[in-house]
Amino acid sequence: MRPEALPEVLKRLRSLYPKAPVALMEKVHRREPFKLLVCALLSTRTKDELTHRVCERLFKQAGTPEELARLPVEEIERLIYPVGFYRVKARQLKKLAETLSERYGGKVPLKEEELLKLPGVGRKVAGVVLGSLGRRAVGVDTHVQRIVNRWGLLETRTPLETERELLRLLPDELVPEFNRLVVALGQTVCKPRRPDCGACPVEPFCKKRFTL
Repeated sequence: MRPEALPEVLKRLRSLYPKAPVALMEKVHRREPFKLLVCALLSTRTKDELTHRVCERLFKQAGTPEELARLPVEEIERLIYPVGFYRVKARQLKKLAETLSERYGGKVPLKEEELLKLPGVGRKVAGVVLGSLGRRAVGVDTHVQRIVNRWGLLETRTPLETERELLRLLPDELVPEFNRLVVALGQTVCKPRRPDCGACPVEPFCKKRFTL
């Protein structure tokens, strides 16, 4: 895939997005920075269908950093069960909420270096949050890593390498939706094993590398 094809590729992927589990997440967080951050953190090693249900339950009890900081860790564990590593994530969420309340006035910092200082926040989570909010950042998860290499757009081995190359290639206007559209493709059509190339709207652009 040539980089100049990306605008047309993302245009075609928009038709897949409403049918993908990742679309459920946006209905929950509605790109509110705090809720977006919590959803991104909880979604690591957890399917979006489950993360969506858990986030809905959690936000009914605690939709702000201040509300979340007041909950005991045991209650947070109960609310987010059964996401992957829910006990670890409950402690991270408690510390995250306390940090946001005490150091940032209840606001999510929208600079990468500040986000990465927060409990539980790594490069992927920071990239998803910042990119979704229109900053020049992109979250690289397993779907993005797999698909951009399968397309032949990149030849990269690590998420950090992929992130750097994507930011070099992507025009500003494509950054905010890049992660969620590629994730939608990965969840519905371009799966790790036996991708359904016949149903793929961007098949004409794809080199089909590493397909089984």
